[in-house]
Amino acid sequence: MAKVVLLGTLVGVSIYVCVFLLAKGMYIPAAMPLIGAGLISYIFLSEKRYPLRWLVPGLLFLTVMVVYPIGYTFVSSFTNVGTGHMLGKEQALDQLLDRSYAPENAITYSFLAFANPAGDIALVLEGEGERILYTQGTASAIAVDDPRLVDEDGDGRPERFSNYARLSIPQLVPRLSDLEAYRIEYDNKIIGLQDLNEFRTRTPLYVYDAEAETMTDQQTGVVYAAMEGIFTSADGVEIYPGYKVSVGIRNYLALIRNPQISGPFAMVFGWTFAFATLTVLLNFALGLSTAILLNDPFLRFRTLYRVLMIIPYALPAFIMILVWRGMLNQHFGIINKMLVSAAHMIDYAVNYVAVNVFHTTAVLFGDVTKIPWLSNGMLAKASLLLLNLWLGYPYMMLICLGALQSIPASLYEAARVDGASWWQQFWKITLPLLLMPLAPLLIGAFAFNFNNFTLIWLLTEGRPAIAGATTPAGQTDILISYTYRLAFEGARGNQLGLAAAVSVMIFVVIATISAINFRLTGALEELSKNV
Repeated sequence: MAKVVLLGTLVGVSIYVCVFLLAKGMYIPAAMPLIGAGLISYIFLSEKRYPLRWLVPGLLFLTVMVVYPIGYTFVSSFTNVGTGHMLGKEQALDQLLDRSYAPENAITYSFLAFANPAGDIALVLEGEGERILYTQGTASAIAVDDPRLVDEDGDGRPERFSNYARLSIPQLVPRLSDLEAYRIEYDNKIIGLQDLNEFRTRTPLYVYDAEAETMTDQQTGVVYAAMEGIFTSADGVEIYPGYKVSVGIRNYLALIRNPQISGPFAMVFGWTFAFATLTVLLNFALGLSTAILLNDPFLRFRTLYRVLMIIPYALPAFIMILVWRGMLNQHFGIINKMLVSAAHMIDYAVNYVAVNVFHTTAVLFGDVTKIPWLSNGMLAKASLLLLNLWLGYPYMMLICLGALQSIPASLYEAARVDGASWWQQFWKITLPLLLMPLAPLLIGAFAFNFNNFTLIWLLTEGRPAIAGATTPAGQTDILISYTYRLAFEGARGNQLGLAAAVSVMIFVVIATISAINFRLTGALEELSKNV
């Protein structure tokens, strides 16, 4: 019984959402709740589909949190969605056609505003010999001596209307946004608020010609034609808001053909691969070297060293990134202060030679006291790699330690008997047997660093900027941070369509890496059976 009630509630809510979306003209989204509710009801009411009941929660979250965002991003990449183009066409037209202006021959109405204890507003407008009452969304004529109007002090201005109390100017100010939205329709006229003292008859500012797809400004006579989701005049003036339209593969072509976009994009794309590749290689090299040293059974204080080496991995990465950002500060960072102290010590120890060395350093790096770690492109990239090395090598050390301890000692004993050197043992035994289990992890680490938004954003925010770029592209941006900045930091507003196109490219790259990872994992499993 409970199952039927819950499923009935789900279907009822789905029908309500469907009707609501249909009223908004969103036909495809309107069908999705009904389809989902129908499938869930079928699965839970059919005994033949019993196993699927355990998969439904996971599939539901997969669809909502993964499949739908991917599909929406893919569709958005073929549109001009962004600042000024966030609405559908009907919504944009409604906003434009709702605008009005007071013509020169407009009728002026003085007004009194009243409010009841529930917060409802009533207006009494007076002008050109007529008095209008507007309440509950309805306008009607009202007599001067209407008994509902109560003049308590006899000054000719009523203090009350029925159970409504008159509002003073200070009381009106907080309600301005409500009053400005009023469009009072009375006797074939539209009346709207002009200022705190009067209402005026108003005329729609724009007239839309659906056949020609033009918008005419009745105040100036200028005609605006619809051009890619924005009404534009002959001299290039645009009126907002615009609306979303399909632009085909223009966003993708802009990443390739438009020099002002493709140039910075190519730099960001290349640095993304270089950053991910160098990070994995450096982390693996340092982690493996450290693991080999700590795997030596004759090393004294080996346990203490292992504990100290794992500290960067144990600390929250986002906190440590911010700490390092402060340490690398050009003006106040401790690293520059340490370099100054070192330079002074050298200068004190070796007088003339040290001075020359110091001046040479100053020529190469500017002022040694103000090395621009995060504002110089090359130094910022080096800082990112070094910080990521500090954060990431403990993980590689841990997995390499585990893998090293699984290699039989007898293999090394046999190699030594055969006269193999240490390098030959490492190259012929250690590295091949390590790569077998670690290769999928290295590919996964590459995919992770390919999208390592946290490190880039917290340390450099993608800066410094690439000179001449028309999009917000920085020298340390990777694709994911570049996408974020396109979406939220564009000079011309949010370029969500272009950002969606970059996101699709990131998805293709990561999906390819994942496919290679799965294939390699399967191949290594087959290979390990023969070892």
